[in-house]
Amino acid sequence: MARIQRRALLAAGLLAPHVARAQTGWPHERPIEVFVPFLAGGGVDTMVRFVLTYVAPRLPGSRFVVNNRPGAGGQLSFEANFNAAPDGYTLGAATNTAMNAISIERQVRYRPSEFTYIACVVDDPGGFWVVPDSPWKDLKDLQTAARADPDAFGVGTAGVGSDDHILQIAFEYAAGVKLIHVPYNGTAATLRDLYGKRLPIGAFNMGEGAPLRREGRVRCLGQAGATRWSGAPDVPTFREQGFDCVGGSARGIAGPPGIPAPIRARLEQAFREAMADPGFLAEAAKLDLPLRPLIGEDYARMMAEDLAALRALWARRPWKE
Repeated sequence: MARIQRRALLAAGLLAPHVARAQTGWPHERPIEVFVPFLAGGGVDTMVRFVLTYVAPRLPGSRFVVNNRPGAGGQLSFEANFNAAPDGYTLGAATNTAMNAISIERQVRYRPSEFTYIACVVDDPGGFWVVPDSPWKDLKDLQTAARADPDAFGVGTAGVGSDDHILQIAFEYAAGVKLIHVPYNGTAATLRDLYGKRLPIGAFNMGEGAPLRREGRVRCLGQAGATRWSGAPDVPTFREQGFDCVGGSARGIAGPPGIPAPIRARLEQAFREAMADPGFLAEAAKLDLPLRPLIGEDYARMMAEDLAALRALWARRPWKE
């Protein structure tokens, strides 16, 4: 009878020490919390939820919980991630311009260089956008108009210190012009006034503008990637038009400093495999996501270079208003 009871318990999974041992340890013990510094539905939130659907199957036993923690331009989320226990159960979205720029503007409870950088997923170039009947055909036209009439043309951005705002400042410096900064609370409001012709220029990312461009609702004067994004191969870069400006929003996943090497290696491998999955690549194209897969040290190096460039720009022209 005792043997029969034991077999029944084993069948029910209540006495299976070998199974229990296989299911202990990271990432089986509890869900992995992933902080997102902005509201649900935005570009960063979309990137996080999208990539995690491909990462989770490559980490058997893992469960991801997305925690949207907006506030202070992303600072609250970055600080929560940075100061969490480095046990692999807390990660967060990292955005190059916001995370780095905030640390330059003010005192924060994180150090960008010390995050554990896991994977960059998207690098969405910035762009300058106009309505279809705008008289400007390219950035040279904008430069000519701005030189003839200084402080006459407004550029709508997602806010002070955003990647859109940084791109405006970089263009002004490169073109020798001065434009009016018109900060909004996100891109939707920028589009509203651009469509209404109350705003001559909108600064927002190529991935955000691509669907509208296909519909013929906006034109792009130039994209600010180092090279042309495949989703807009006919739009020349700022550099191709003679303006040494590179900018946009690189979005990826990082964790607090000190994540143990074995856990870090498993995370890096899971993201590497996920971002090479044909299904991931096909869906990313449908979502207009300009991919830039960078893993571990390569991602950390890119973030360090961006931080140095922002510090140099701040020294020339502080953007805090």
